[in-house]
Formats: sequence, C-alpha cells, structure tokens
Amino acid sequence: MTQAQANTSMAASTLSAPKAKKAHELVTCTIKAPPFSYAHLEVFSNNTTSTTNTDEIDLDALQVRSYCTAALKQFLGATGTAVPLDILKVDGRSCWLRVPRDDLGAFSAAITAWQGTSQDGVRYSLRLRGCSDWLGALVGQQGEERLWTG
Repeated sequence: MTQAQANTSMAASTLSAPKAKKAHELVTCTIKAPPFSYAHLEVFSNNTTSTTNTDEIDLDALQVRSYCTAALKQFLGATGTAVPLDILKVDGRSCWLRVPRDDLGAFSAAITAWQGTSQDGVRYSLRLRGCSDWLGALVGQQGEERLWTG
C-alpha cells in the first residue's frame, strides 16, 4: 500500500465514522396554556389645561390596585373584585400586572371601559399598553414606539 492509498483510506474511515454527540436532551416540556397572563398599563390624564403634566404622574402599588379594583367592580360587579391581581412592577406612569389567563379578557375589557377617577379637577385613567401570555414578549414591546419616534 502506498502512502497516497493509506491517506485516502484513512480519510474515508474518518468520514464514515459517526460523530459523538456533545449535548444530551434530558427533558422536553411544552407549555400550551400558561396559567397566567400579563398586562402593561399606563396612567394618563385627558385634562390638557391643568398645570399637572402627565409625565409627572407617579403611580404606586396602592393606586394601581385601587384603579384596577374600581374598573373591575364597575364592569363585573362584586365578581370583578374577586379577580386576583399581582402587581409585578410600578415604574413612574407604567405598571405590569399578572392576572389569571382565563380572566385576561374580562380584565382588559374592564380597564378599557373604565372612565377613570377625578382628583383635584384632573381625570386620571388607565390605558392598556399591551397584554400577553408571556412576560418576555410584553416587556420587549415597551420600547417599540421609541424606535419610530426617534
């Protein structure tokens, strides 16, 4: 056997040998219906003549709970107050909530239909910025408007 034939047979044997797997899949899980959904809300004021600027509004967890409870009670009555809400984060005018997945439709309808509340002659209301079954998708949407407005 010549040197060229030996190299050819050696190359052919390395090509035909199966490569070793480096990663092993231990568990596969698909979540088809997550138990919770997430909502991104923002407070706004429709009173433009007031000295209060909507950029200066800072929510706190108590206000968010109060506004959401009022909206749910107006829309669904006493049943609406039983919808469990988890306030995940309150940041300035925005807040992120976790609601049961089955109640997301009723929650979003209640927030949309709610007229808001008046305080010192200024009417405050909540705007539903987005909702999703996955928190990561919802948080990723937060800066989309900045992409187009500069």
